[in-house]
Amino acid sequence: MSIEFFGVGGPKQIGNLKPAQKADGDHKKEGIGKDSVKFSAILEDVNKAKTAGQPADIERAQRVQELKDQIKQGSYEPDLQQVSASLLQFIVEGR
Repeated sequence: MSIEFFGVGGPKQIGNLKPAQKADGDHKKEGIGKDSVKFSAILEDVNKAKTAGQPADIERAQRVQELKDQIKQGSYEPDLQQVSASLLQFIVEGR
């Protein structure tokens, strides 16, 4: 299924959509159904990658907090050589 806006086609279908399985006749009569969702393997891999990266995020947050504390105390002294090298790399290479 795709949608057209002003004669321009929209995005095509992503992934494989599978029709939902119909509930048994008894469940239909009672109004009780069983809903289920199945995501593609790509989305499952993305979810796994997000959960795997969490310890690094925690370490980064701790490091940022340490730097903030050093700045508040006035004891933060950055490495000027490293800062200047990083700035030059940014200017020259556009990184």
